[in-house]
Amino acid sequence: MKYDVTILTDSRYLQPDKDNIYVSNVILEDQLIIKALEKIGLSVTRKAWDDPEFDWESSQFALFRATWDYFDRFDEFFDWFQKTKKKTQFINSGPLIQWNIDKHYLRNLASKGINIPKTLFIEKASKLTLEEAIQQAKEQFVSRSREFILKPCIAGAARHTYRFEADKADELEPIFQKLIAEEAMMLQEFQKNIVSEGEMSLVLFDGAYSHAVLKIAKPGDFRVQDDYGGSVHEYQPSFEEIEFAKKVVEACPELPTYARVDIFRDNDGNWALAELEIFEPELWFRNKTEAAVVLAEIIKSKIAHEKVS
Repeated sequence: MKYDVTILTDSRYLQPDKDNIYVSNVILEDQLIIKALEKIGLSVTRKAWDDPEFDWESSQFALFRATWDYFDRFDEFFDWFQKTKKKTQFINSGPLIQWNIDKHYLRNLASKGINIPKTLFIEKASKLTLEEAIQQAKEQFVSRSREFILKPCIAGAARHTYRFEADKADELEPIFQKLIAEEAMMLQEFQKNIVSEGEMSLVLFDGAYSHAVLKIAKPGDFRVQDDYGGSVHEYQPSFEEIEFAKKVVEACPELPTYARVDIFRDNDGNWALAELEIFEPELWFRNKTEAAVVLAEIIKSKIAHEKVS
């Protein structure tokens, strides 16, 4: 059978635990976009990205959703990604996803005038100690911060993300050395406003603003992800926030079909980009169900354009 669209997910979410609200939300998000696509006449299936039996050439487009095991199996995933992009078209596009999957993209966006957290990129197999990296960061940032964040360049769900005080770097040194031997890392100035004000996630389709949520860390934590007890609230961004989010997507190598722009007010009081999610972000369709319809219509127009060309 031929499909217009295949929804890509993680095999853990094919036979979910219905009593798990986290997993239930994943399923609901997928159901909303599937229904929106089917309602406008498109044939849709839903598969785990690592399904060995599925013929990827049978689907014109593949839409990334909750492929949230990729960072734990990155080599396997990337090998699949490289092979599969020759058989079907990804949404967002293969080149755009490959650019976005590694957080070195932040450096690229910063070169185009996008404000990002003060960040020192530490490449894999670097011989730096964490204390030396902190000193480099302070010199590069002209930073007075005594707190930093350490996290991988390829990761999700706050994997290997550490908040620490500079004068206690020696306590994190063994972990740092193990991590840097295996992957590139980022050392960032800790952003106090993410804790006090939260992080705003703005969703855009084809560069147009759709809706937003506010993510707040639980008391005593700095991670806003619901995996760590963070909470999500409806949010109406200001004109300034929306314009900043638009500027971010317009600075991408190509305009994303969908994007989630996570922003915050930095230590200097300016809007800054925490992350640009154009690979597999939660898009909060359950907060605004018509957003799934908007994305479905955009996908249908892409399919129509392919048939004409």
